[in-house]
Amino acid sequence: MKNNNNIFKLSILFIFLIFSSATYAQSNKQKALETRRQELRREIQKINELRSENKSKEKSELSLIEDFNYKISVLNNLIKVTNQQANLLTREINSNQKQITDLRSELKQLKEDYAAMIVKSYKSKNEQSRIMFLLSSDDFKQAYKRLQYLKQYSDHQKEQGETIKAKTEELQTINSNLLKQKESKKKLISENRVVQRSLEKERVQHQSLMKSIQKNLSKYASQIKKKQREAAKIDKDIENIIKAAIVASRKRSGVTTKTTSVSGFSLTAEEKVLASNFVSNKGKLPWPVEKGLVKVRYGKQPSPIDRTIVINSNGVRIATEKGAKARAVFNGEVSKIVRIKNANIIVMIRHGNYITAYKNLSKVFVKEGDKVKTKQAIGEVFTNSTNGDTVLSFTVFKDLQTQNPASWIYKM
Repeated sequence: MKNNNNIFKLSILFIFLIFSSATYAQSNKQKALETRRQELRREIQKINELRSENKSKEKSELSLIEDFNYKISVLNNLIKVTNQQANLLTREINSNQKQITDLRSELKQLKEDYAAMIVKSYKSKNEQSRIMFLLSSDDFKQAYKRLQYLKQYSDHQKEQGETIKAKTEELQTINSNLLKQKESKKKLISENRVVQRSLEKERVQHQSLMKSIQKNLSKYASQIKKKQREAAKIDKDIENIIKAAIVASRKRSGVTTKTTSVSGFSLTAEEKVLASNFVSNKGKLPWPVEKGLVKVRYGKQPSPIDRTIVINSNGVRIATEKGAKARAVFNGEVSKIVRIKNANIIVMIRHGNYITAYKNLSKVFVKEGDKVKTKQAIGEVFTNSTNGDTVLSFTVFKDLQTQNPASWIYKM
């Protein structure tokens, strides 16, 4: 009997642990979704602030389409995350409602058993006293067993009372959580309706602008291709600068290398430590501007105007506020300040065999050879006087190979 009781208790404990684990996992997922939802809301706020700042400026159709595409993408993500939260809450509400039903049923049975026990105990006291029950024993062993039985019966009665109390409190807690969950879901659904309306408004404006562009698509396609050629030329110039720096580093270490077969930097002991520290901070580096939004991501992607044109982005383009300062994402040395014809200033910072490039600066606060610290301001981002756009282009290199900045910068 004792063994069966122990097995029962262990089973209850096992079920409780499984339920607690599932509840904990759901709670963590809900927290992660809420964190992401708040990030997206802040992103939309930044978009609206940048739009408001440039409201008086006459923006090009290409720039406007980029803005619309970006905001529509963020709004879609916000709706998706909010729906995930609402669905998770629905599952939690259903689970809690089932638990409440089960608990009520269990409580009803417990109270009925407890009432029967009290009645039985009362009748037992009327029929004979405890002393007479013990004295009527045939021998000492039987009297001892009867004494143990009376004690166990009393303990069980007390235990039942405590169980009923605990289950009642548990029921009250779940009921309270259920009300909060229902209120949270109601709030999420209400907020999502507002976002949906905003999304529809953006889509209507986007479609209207696209219709206008489609009338003269060849003109805009030509503009995009021209921009691509200009960007490719700048990228090629930067690549040549890095090649020259690699060759110089290898010459210093006594390694002869043909420019056509350049591999990677030859590092000093100090540079190896710097590169190792840079790598160990992958995914944790600060943004190259204090406030910003990634408008164009890394890699190949279709043009927002003409899907047949592929844009190849070696880095990211970050929209920021007027007067924003570009800042070093990690400790390093200013290896080159580049002034290319028909382009704004570029600052290149070396971190061992890694290089970060900050393009489209109007002012520079550092000079070649300067040692810079993480988050140190290195220049001011150029603001286009015509459309009000303030955009920093940011690239990460490992030797000659470009890297996805989103893999390096915290929450990019």
